[in-house]
Amino acid sequence: MPNLALELGKQSASLGVRSVYGEQQDVDGVRVIPVAISWSGFGAGEDPERGCGGGGGGVAIPVGAYIRKGDDLRFEPNLVSLVAVGIPFVWVAGRALSRVIRALKR
Repeated sequence: MPNLALELGKQSASLGVRSVYGEQQDVDGVRVIPVAISWSGFGAGEDPERGCGGGGGGVAIPVGAYIRKGDDLRFEPNLVSLVAVGIPFVWVAGRALSRVIRALKR
């Protein structure tokens, strides 16, 4: 493959709204559209002597769904995912706050 970085760029161009919003489903007259947080990363390199290589990866975390019943549209969060995402954030924020307080005491 002559230019792996360009090929990976073409592949990642298809990511976007489709990776965040799932396809709508109709269940008993209720329309459900799943929502997720997603991110991805890719890398590539070339060496004239050894060839080229690359790879990538991604993560998607379901955060909830839009629910539509007639004219009523609301967002219902996935509490398990929000707690799983929130725990590391709270830990980092608490750790940073404790260091700020410790620095201010000096």
